[in-house]
Amino acid sequence: MIIYNGTKAQFEQDVDADVLEEKLDAAVREKLHRRTGPSELASWKNSSQFMYRVLAKSSLPADAGVALEYNIPQTAKRIDYLITGYGPDEKENVVIIELKQWSALSAIPGRDCTVCTFLGGSLVATVHPSYQAQSYADFIYDYNVAVRENRIGLHPCAYLHNYERADHDDPLDSPQYRAYTDKAPAFTMHQAPALRAYIERFIRIGDRKKVLYDIENGQILPSKSLQDELAAMLRGKKEFTLIDDQMVAFEEILEAARKCQQDGKKRTLIVEGGPGTGKTVIAMNLLSALTGEGQYVIYASKNAAPRNVYLEKLTAGGFRKTSVQNMFKGSGSFVDTQENAVGTILCDEAHRLNEKSGMYHNQGTNQIWEIIRAAKCSVFFLDESQRVTVLDIGSREEIEKWAKKEGSEVSHLSLSSQFRCNGSDGYLAFLDDVLEIRETANPTLSGIDYDFRVVDDPNTLLELIFQKNDEGGRNRSRIIAGYCWEWPAKEKANPDYPDIVIQKNNRGEDIDFGMSWNLSSSSTYAIDPDSVHQAGCIHTTQGLEFDYVGVIIGDDLRFENGHVITDVSKRARSDQSVKGLKKMAKTDPEKAKKLGDAIVRNTYRTILSRGMKGCFVYCTDAALAEHLKERLG
Repeated sequence: MIIYNGTKAQFEQDVDADVLEEKLDAAVREKLHRRTGPSELASWKNSSQFMYRVLAKSSLPADAGVALEYNIPQTAKRIDYLITGYGPDEKENVVIIELKQWSALSAIPGRDCTVCTFLGGSLVATVHPSYQAQSYADFIYDYNVAVRENRIGLHPCAYLHNYERADHDDPLDSPQYRAYTDKAPAFTMHQAPALRAYIERFIRIGDRKKVLYDIENGQILPSKSLQDELAAMLRGKKEFTLIDDQMVAFEEILEAARKCQQDGKKRTLIVEGGPGTGKTVIAMNLLSALTGEGQYVIYASKNAAPRNVYLEKLTAGGFRKTSVQNMFKGSGSFVDTQENAVGTILCDEAHRLNEKSGMYHNQGTNQIWEIIRAAKCSVFFLDESQRVTVLDIGSREEIEKWAKKEGSEVSHLSLSSQFRCNGSDGYLAFLDDVLEIRETANPTLSGIDYDFRVVDDPNTLLELIFQKNDEGGRNRSRIIAGYCWEWPAKEKANPDYPDIVIQKNNRGEDIDFGMSWNLSSSSTYAIDPDSVHQAGCIHTTQGLEFDYVGVIIGDDLRFENGHVITDVSKRARSDQSVKGLKKMAKTDPEKAKKLGDAIVRNTYRTILSRGMKGCFVYCTDAALAEHLKERLG
């Protein structure tokens, strides 16, 4: 969907007459059914002046196509500018321009596609402009049939018109980004002539908006090369092999998704299973299989950690990350997506879905409804016992409610085989019992083949995890802590800053223990070689698995008067998962108390079940440590 569609001459006239922003605002209301905020209007006005100077002084023909705010089909992403026409060989071309108003940025060590800059008043990590432009080009090529059939040339670039580039060693040009800056050059302040020359290389003859029409009306289907590439990524990787009831669920979902394409009916599948039952593995195989059949498929999750890790695993063989990443979306990506625009959406970790989307949770209506509405077939992988924040709304009942609203047929699947914790459902039952989530037939670990130990010193915990992580060079063991220690924003990328400090062990002896939280400079904590030296939390490990985990249980879980109790007040102030409880307590104290209790217990149940072979535990509360030891059996 193109918000503004004109020629170079029309664009120049609209900027001269100061009506460009008005036309964009009116088109957004008509096509997207929403109003434009003041900041977006100001952004359009500011950037259009810079693009006007680039185009007005160029040799581009007056009837070259100019489009603003091209809403990429089936996504919430919009391309700032498309310039279209014919090249010197009379080939159809489009120049894709990603505009940024940034005045400063810094490179993030160890990341090949993200930078750090100020957005919304705070310092955040976001994608490099060249990577963003290249990913847009890859998406258009991979999914737009008209672009492929007409062999339309796609030429991405970025324009940071407020950014003053250093003569040498500018972070924008850091070698780690070269794979993208070589394909999508970035132009900055004082480089309007260079950007103009770049556009003129590909646009010599006007097309009277023909290429814009072809792109706007092109059928959306995955390319054969993308299908083959995704299939090759999974081939031969043991962690993506389906076994037992995983294969049964895979086949049933595959059949349902095919039926949706054939008869046009909506179908919603709810797949319930505990930790390690293979929900994500099924989703990855469905992503490949359905894409291979020509469907447009998206893997979605609220939590970025599993998306980033599985994307990294899939592209480890040198495959195009920009192409594959277009299949991985956040759960809030469907606010403006048209009805039935996507063939199948595979929603992993559906228990973590929120009602509203956006940084400030003020966009959209309901993420569950938006996913069901956007796809002909929606699949929700669910484990309600892993709801760990105030905002988590994903439940069987809620999904059924919204599916009924959309007239979607609902089916239920259950995954019972346990592939985590040495294949032991008994260990999970033990956790439920010992954490007093529910009474089970496993009050102890007697007869359960799982390496569970309670230690009295966090340094011992660390030594055990280092030892297990080094065994066989697997890099598959990590420390995970309850969110009871602050994570100062200014130290988030500093591995030498000890966020978690423990000065006395639970025997009261003086010790020296300090550990940094996982670094903000890494989006793949679970597989980064150096991250064994940092502690992960629920947000960076949920949905993922390790060989061994060392869990630090903080003061939010204690043993008093014969029971395991929770204390939300001991959570760090920076923990967003309990944000809103204080406000809730004023109007409904019983609900707030019950919800806070469930969040703490579910959090520890989740991180205590991340280890496939074993879990080692240190408790800051000595009474809880003794209680766990007594329960080992």
